[in-house]
Amino acid sequence: MTQRTYPGFDGTVGRTFAGSEGSWPERPTARDGAPNIVIVLADDLGYADLGCFGSEIDTPHLDALAQRGIRGTNFHVTPMCSPTRAALLTGVEPHRAGLGTVAHVDPGFPGYASELAPDVMTMAEILRDQAGYATMMVGKWHLAKDSDCADGPRHSWPCQRGFDRYYGVIDAFTNMHQPHRLVQDNTQVDVDQYPDDYYFTDDITDHAISMVRSAKSANPARPFFLYLAHGAVHAPLQARPEDIEKYRGRYDAGWDVLRAERFARQQELGVAPPGVELAPRNTERDHDVRPWDELSPDEQRLFARHMEVYAGMVDRIDQNLGRLVQSLEDLGELDNTIFVFTSDNGASREGEVAGTTAYYVHLLQGDDLDADLARIDEIGGPTTTPHYPRGWSMASNTPFRLYKINTHQGGHSVPLIVSWPAGIEAGGDFRRQYQHVTDLLPTFLEIVGVDRPTTRNGVPLVDVQGTSFTSVLADADAPSTHCEHVVEMNGHRGYYRDGWHAVTLHHPMTSFTDETWELYHLDEDPTELHDLAETHPEKLRELTDAWETAAWENRIYPLDEGVSLKYVVRPERNEVFALPVRIPRDTPTLERWRSVQLIWFRGFTITVDLDHGAGDEGVLVAHGDQGAGYSLYVRGGELVLAHNDGRGHMTHVNAGVIPAGTRQVTAEFTAPGERVWDVQLSIDATVRAEHSGLPMLFGMAPFQGIDVGIDRRSPVSWEIYQAHGPFPYAGSLTAVTYTPGEPAPDAPVHLMDMLRDLGRRYE
Repeated sequence: MTQRTYPGFDGTVGRTFAGSEGSWPERPTARDGAPNIVIVLADDLGYADLGCFGSEIDTPHLDALAQRGIRGTNFHVTPMCSPTRAALLTGVEPHRAGLGTVAHVDPGFPGYASELAPDVMTMAEILRDQAGYATMMVGKWHLAKDSDCADGPRHSWPCQRGFDRYYGVIDAFTNMHQPHRLVQDNTQVDVDQYPDDYYFTDDITDHAISMVRSAKSANPARPFFLYLAHGAVHAPLQARPEDIEKYRGRYDAGWDVLRAERFARQQELGVAPPGVELAPRNTERDHDVRPWDELSPDEQRLFARHMEVYAGMVDRIDQNLGRLVQSLEDLGELDNTIFVFTSDNGASREGEVAGTTAYYVHLLQGDDLDADLARIDEIGGPTTTPHYPRGWSMASNTPFRLYKINTHQGGHSVPLIVSWPAGIEAGGDFRRQYQHVTDLLPTFLEIVGVDRPTTRNGVPLVDVQGTSFTSVLADADAPSTHCEHVVEMNGHRGYYRDGWHAVTLHHPMTSFTDETWELYHLDEDPTELHDLAETHPEKLRELTDAWETAAWENRIYPLDEGVSLKYVVRPERNEVFALPVRIPRDTPTLERWRSVQLIWFRGFTITVDLDHGAGDEGVLVAHGDQGAGYSLYVRGGELVLAHNDGRGHMTHVNAGVIPAGTRQVTAEFTAPGERVWDVQLSIDATVRAEHSGLPMLFGMAPFQGIDVGIDRRSPVSWEIYQAHGPFPYAGSLTAVTYTPGEPAPDAPVHLMDMLRDLGRRYE
């Protein structure tokens, strides 16, 4: 037989293996000596929160990393979490990548799609497909529509965007002691109850170390890319008891004293070079901070406790980074690993004036100082969901003005540490050049020696906005490689070019046209204290014109006018997600967003089909957690509805004895308006109890989804959990059916036209 071959096959084919010549397609491989890459991203960590950037918090491992490498003191991200993550992974301006704001909206515009666009490519995809890297991620993803966080579509999940391995939370944040929903690769992790000493930061670090060891054992020559995205120090602020105790009393002097101490330390370390001025206490309208000395003793005591917990969270990040660094050293990989540590935005002001112990409901229900004081000893533990007051955020952002979300320096100036012993000759040196998070991707590609493809799945890729800064890493005197950048967040705007920064502070429901632009020469005034708009009108016009051009190029328009329209325009809410759903027993927890749609600003009916026997006890259905929720359970022979408002207030509606042989239990919630529910409990169609005026839950609460026949993970009722754990129902329970009812009279669906008309006033 004459030897032949197949189309596209380079070998020859005969009748037998022995008589044929095989051919093996080349797989992508890294160049010899290509470095490993580790990116550790903290969440909501301020510029001044590390010891090597002026903090009193104990961070010896990060300080040592900085001492072996460099500290970037002029490094910028975006003012919000999802956009920074998109920019980091793609090198693209985040609106252009589809993530112009957090992935909790879907107003129908490409810059705010809440998922990675098809015409961008992630660092993981490029390093894996072009250079043969093992790619792994742990922690917070937050780059997929919240409506896709259940069972997909998964096209904007980690493993679909280049990561071989993943472990963490797909959405925005989680309970650090009892995470609401862990995902491993593409699958929900089934957990009924966490160990008492569980802590999320420790867990994801354990998995990161395991992934690296596994990859290096399988193929020691193959480099790896690890992206470790912490849930800390995002709210809820929760820490291990020993870490909180370490800082007890440290913050009694308050945020004004702390800020002065940190700035003095920054000057001593050289983080703030001579000539830098400390910005005064924030006084901007709706962003102001009260002097610490004007607070009441109760406020000071409560607020100091919040900061003790925050410090404990930062400390725990450092402890776990030390474990990760040690594991790399044990493997002999540390010297040839590019190690990057940074934060996703400036410190968060979401606790607003007084902070909260109820983060999930705080922004919608306002402050409740008395409720917070009643739980002061619980702050940081699993029964509260705290956030500190914005005065501490101001101190965390020392020496800059304002906070996360703002486009002033405090919103996007973050610490940067880069260590690579085999590639960067440095010993704690500073890099003061302006660089941006979009620069990381092109920098790594240059070091690895691969080009970014021009297409992804046949779709032409948009150009990256980042530029490689290998020259800056190598030379402290090299010029910045990132000369200009556009920024927008929730209507706040800014444009940077060659040391100059034009910026606005937008107030919701005010005209963009009438808004005042400020102008700063950051080379001389990095803390933005001397507005040059009046003395340099030509420079201001140059930068505002550049902003306008860049806004259209990067899909930044339309702007958020502040009427909350972007949160309520969700087609999914009016379609399949608002239909009735039957949940059989033993179904994994229904994902939180899917669950909330069944009750969102509306009445609903819960129908439990069971065959109750004498002595049967346990949870029939539970929705939510310690942050807010409700559960229906049988205990001591009685049927009870427990409602947790998230602030520590529990309401129990007792329907009395549930007879043996009961086949159906019903809880009918009606929504009369004023953001409350009235509830009626029935046993086999006989009304047994009624209660009016239960606070309605919506938004991020309940944060944990619906469980049938058990209350998994963080419980609705801590008292029940302490006595019975997850308290699985002992009897026969077939299924629970949720039937959504009519929207409340004051539900957003009824306000859509009004919101649109209101928003148009500010065009």
